[in-house]
Amino acid sequence: MLKNRVKHFAMTSGTLGLTLLGIVGCGTDPSTSTKTGIAVADTQNTTGSTPKPAVIQAVGAENEYANVISQIGGKYVNVTAVMSNPNTDPHTYEASAQTAKEISSAQLIVQNGVGYDGFMNKLESASTNTNRKVIDVQTLLGLPDNTQNPHLWYKPSTMPQVAKAIANNLSALDPAKTAYFQDNVKNFDQSLQPWISEMATVQSEFPNVPVATTEPVCDYMLQASGIDNMTPWVFQADVMNGTDPSPQDVSVEENLFKQHLVKAFLYNQQVVDSLTTSLLNLAKQNHIPVVGVYETMPSNHSYQSWMLDEVKDLQNALKNHVSTERLS
Repeated sequence: MLKNRVKHFAMTSGTLGLTLLGIVGCGTDPSTSTKTGIAVADTQNTTGSTPKPAVIQAVGAENEYANVISQIGGKYVNVTAVMSNPNTDPHTYEASAQTAKEISSAQLIVQNGVGYDGFMNKLESASTNTNRKVIDVQTLLGLPDNTQNPHLWYKPSTMPQVAKAIANNLSALDPAKTAYFQDNVKNFDQSLQPWISEMATVQSEFPNVPVATTEPVCDYMLQASGIDNMTPWVFQADVMNGTDPSPQDVSVEENLFKQHLVKAFLYNQQVVDSLTTSLLNLAKQNHIPVVGVYETMPSNHSYQSWMLDEVKDLQNALKNHVSTERLS
């Protein structure tokens, strides 16, 4: 389903910096490399000096997964996010030699699957690491290869299962810390409640409200919020896969704005081309509120705050549209 875009993934000899995430795991520009939350654990001290840190080396293919690893592993993990720049199209990401090095030494890897980050499988196969544990979220959720929407982190049920799997794998790597990891899973699950509650509020205030999108980045969240996405799937899939939608499908999308059939327009801020720009202008001309969403976690966010902010942005857009309709 992502063949037209994932084919751009390739190994290069570049020096792409990798973001190392602490407990809150903020995504940053991959041109920089910072380390936070270095874990400290008891190790044998043969020199009489302060014990050296003992940490589990982990990699999240996407920074939202790296962030959750950090929240579960806390001070006992050192996490690298491969894709972490919210200002670029993740579908055109090219894995570097540095990425390969990080993966070769990782003890735990979390990747999305469904063709979204297929380059990870190639990099893992290129290095032998008998201690490496890999969590493929597609496999974890039992999803088939032909799953249409790969943006699994927007589905409310995904990350609790990922967090649990992370804790189980970290516990296998460091059994003495099992209680610590399991406690962090409980805290993580509780911290998702504001997001869950906000989606329920949107569903209550705007039941089955119609919206339009460019691609299915946040479709799972829209479904959980009781939102009716009026954009035809074939249009969304074409945009997602980097294919030009047919003139007929473009006309259907445009009529959603011209005929005022939708109350908001959600677009992927990381992939803006001439078609998206024309739709944004059309939405503005017809007084349709616009909501920008991301498929890579923005800077200064945790996974929870990112998801919560996107629902609130949608809620505010819908409220503003209702207010505008009442005044007109």
